[in-house]
Amino acid sequence: MKTLRLLLGDQLNFKHSWFKEVDQEVTYCLFEMRQETDYVVHHIQKVIGFFAAIRQFCEALKSQGHHVIYYKINDKYNHQKLDENLGALIQKHGFSKFEYQLPDEHRLDKQLQSICKSLAIPSESVSSEHFYTDRNELQEFFKGKKQYLMETFYRYMRKKHQILIVGDNQPEGGKWNYDKSNRKSWNDNPKVPHYKYFKNDVDVVLKDIEKAKIKTIGAFSTQTFLYPITRKQALNQLKYFCEELLQYFGDYQDAMNTEEVNLFHSRLSFALNLKLISPKNVIDTVLNYYRKHGKNIDISQIEGFIRQILGWREYMRGMYWAMMPKFKNENHLNNTNKLASFFWDGDTKMNCLKNTIQNSLDHAYAHHIQRLMITGNYALLTQTHPDEVDAWYLGIYADAIEWVQLPNTRGMSQFAEGGNIATKPYVSSGSYIQKMSNYCTGCHYDYKKKTEENACPFNSLYWNFLDDKRKQLQDNQRMKMMYSILDKMDKKQVETIKKRASDIIKNQADY
Repeated sequence: MKTLRLLLGDQLNFKHSWFKEVDQEVTYCLFEMRQETDYVVHHIQKVIGFFAAIRQFCEALKSQGHHVIYYKINDKYNHQKLDENLGALIQKHGFSKFEYQLPDEHRLDKQLQSICKSLAIPSESVSSEHFYTDRNELQEFFKGKKQYLMETFYRYMRKKHQILIVGDNQPEGGKWNYDKSNRKSWNDNPKVPHYKYFKNDVDVVLKDIEKAKIKTIGAFSTQTFLYPITRKQALNQLKYFCEELLQYFGDYQDAMNTEEVNLFHSRLSFALNLKLISPKNVIDTVLNYYRKHGKNIDISQIEGFIRQILGWREYMRGMYWAMMPKFKNENHLNNTNKLASFFWDGDTKMNCLKNTIQNSLDHAYAHHIQRLMITGNYALLTQTHPDEVDAWYLGIYADAIEWVQLPNTRGMSQFAEGGNIATKPYVSSGSYIQKMSNYCTGCHYDYKKKTEENACPFNSLYWNFLDDKRKQLQDNQRMKMMYSILDKMDKKQVETIKKRASDIIKNQADY
């Protein structure tokens, strides 16, 4: 049967069972489309990375003898929409069956279901064979339960897949979670090794993007793409992480510093989210390295990393499918403000935001604490509409795909769904930022002050947020202590705090 198989831009899994054998009756199709470049304004490096990785993947498939039809962004036959491209190909080549891998974004899932209903030929969907879980496993696991706690799901995953498990399903090392050991700040010691860069020549890709006049944000000045865009590169990056970074990852995974972009983070998220490499591949490799070199690596380092992949990544995907499509419109705290203009250019006197946003604009990257406790924290404290926050996060990061971005942003960061993902809002004053970074050193503002002209904006914003959102949050058990402190404050002091917070929110560009 003459079959057309679709591959999306984040389905570059060369280990998929589709590719075990070359079938002359099967043709694979991949497209660069305005449909995908324009639904949100993306970082230029994100668009470059996707196009470069897809093009490399197509060449790899062709070299193995597979039939491939690939439309570049400016090709004359490219209709720029998925339904039109597929319809034209099926009609032109007379395919008698259409197959696709289940997409990880809800909008593409719905679009492909609609396309299949309109086709005159039979269609079939298959697994992408990437994740540890299927779409509905988390929902089934929590069926009948009131809370969808990540820690509960994480322990289930550890037991099911026998990862860091000994004896009768007990955690290796005696603890399930070493998060309390993963909160050290970093001050130039231990030294961070030179990063492993991949000097992928993407000049042709960049010229194609410029010719297409795709609107983008962020910077790109090197003419080379530094993250892995092939499976071989991803495996090399993983090897480098194990050998050079793993022994310190857990300790400093929450740390932030003006002198380091990545610290001891793996830089694997882009390759993982495009499926160049699988989470099982990553965890198996890390575990094997740990078994061989365990004397030099504390279990807190390895558990901290595995929790991110086996725990949070699988949990967030499960939560995405459990809560969509309603999830995309949740606004539990009724926040309505616009995102500060400096999110687009980094022009702010707040050193933490300036550094984090500039890194994001320069590298299409920030690690999870920068995203959660700097930009996300500020957006929530200034009561920004979740739609504004989602659009920025989805666009600016190279690894941002909605299934992982939305639950992390609208859920954990902005508390917009009311506590299914995070049991309390992740908000803080300037003291947390000072503890976990060197951002406060040399900043225009003083993290110790609350209401003075040079007081850290996070301080007044924090207490103002608690007061403004009292109705939604005061019954939250994890917020009781903070509301107790707020209630003991002098009323005039609270009024002064709220006045300053109001000025910050109204005049964010001045701060």
